[in-house]
Amino acid sequence: MPTSPNAPDYGMPPQRGEGRRMPVSFMIHRALRAQIVDMQLRPGASLNRQQIADHYRVSQSPVRDAFLRLESEGLIDIFPQSRTLVAPIDIDQARETQFLRLGLELEVCRSLARRGDAGALAEARNISALQKVALEQNDLSRFSRLDWEFHHALYAAAGYPQLWDMISARSGHIDRLRQLNLPDPGKPAAVLDYHERILERIAAGDDAGCERAVREHLSGTLGAVEDIRDRHPEFF
Repeated sequence: MPTSPNAPDYGMPPQRGEGRRMPVSFMIHRALRAQIVDMQLRPGASLNRQQIADHYRVSQSPVRDAFLRLESEGLIDIFPQSRTLVAPIDIDQARETQFLRLGLELEVCRSLARRGDAGALAEARNISALQKVALEQNDLSRFSRLDWEFHHALYAAAGYPQLWDMISARSGHIDRLRQLNLPDPGKPAAVLDYHERILERIAAGDDAGCERAVREHLSGTLGAVEDIRDRHPEFF
């Protein structure tokens, strides 16, 4: 069904047969979440359940389920019988998620450093190389996606991929902060440098060096949060 020229872009409708691989509500949630985290759907944007159902050629039920999941993640505010809006960035929730992530990621990197298995880092090294190419091409959207994949690869290498899934489900607010912070001069290069340092310290079996790199890397965006809020007050 065609949408109005002024309607939000909710992403591509599912392709034929795709629904057999995952629930439709999951696909809609994933697509809307990506749009919110990438700031294509900004805080205050209105989400119309019927319009989204028409866009994905489904009933309103899977859209409602996707909305409830997004609400549980703090990414949308549902006002019953009224409207649904993309939620503003919640700095307190971003700090809480980052606190949890820091503890987990330190243990993941220590575990890899103590194991001394250089082969386990192959996927993360490959992603880091792809990030370097994305940076050279100034493709920040791809760079951001590869950033997510890099950290997922570390958790997977340590044998804890589901812990990354848990963190990701809670990370909508900190991820939006990063989207606002990433275009700042020198930020992408600093991210890439930290990734390379983390890989080097893990490969060297250097627990202390690995911990320093992880702490410095994960503190960057929250350390700049007041500046980010001053420059983008409309998102908070």
